Amino acid sequence: MKRSLDRILGGILVLLMAIMVVAVLWQVFSRYVMQSPSSITEELARYLLIWIGILGAAYAAGQQAHLSINLLEEKLDAVNRKRLRIGINILIIFFCITVLIIGGGNLVYVSYDLGQRSAALEIPLYIVYFVIPLSGVLIIIYKINEILNPQKYLV
Repeated sequence: MKRSLDRILGGILVLLMAIMVVAVLWQVFSRYVMQSPSSITEELARYLLIWIGILGAAYAAGQQAHLSINLLEEKLDAVNRKRLRIGINILIIFFCITVLIIGGGNLVYVSYDLGQRSAALEIPLYIVYFVIPLSGVLIIIYKINEILNPQKYLV
């Protein structure tokens, strides 16, 4: 399951990055060559950067590529290292539930309820903010997978 999630999430990130590069290139071209900057490309690039950053954090969490301080982990034996990793993953899951899913879900709900729209693209802002709880769910999936299959993640 992790492999397919990695492949799908990685593909989505590559696609979003490609769209952002095209949008920024068009912005530069329209501003400096045509002397008439596009109003939507700046906002599109901003929202794509948000999605890439937050989904990229979920992808990095699944790849064990996030920043960590592992001074304690190196000094523990295999059994205690496994216990420490499970405890850390439980704390990460708790953070994702409270901050990303509940907090991000509230942000999505409020922006949906208020009917907020972006200035240039006129898209509902809850679509932009939806990446926060989505990323929380993805991180939880990765961390549960890591708890259930610890031998794949222990050094």
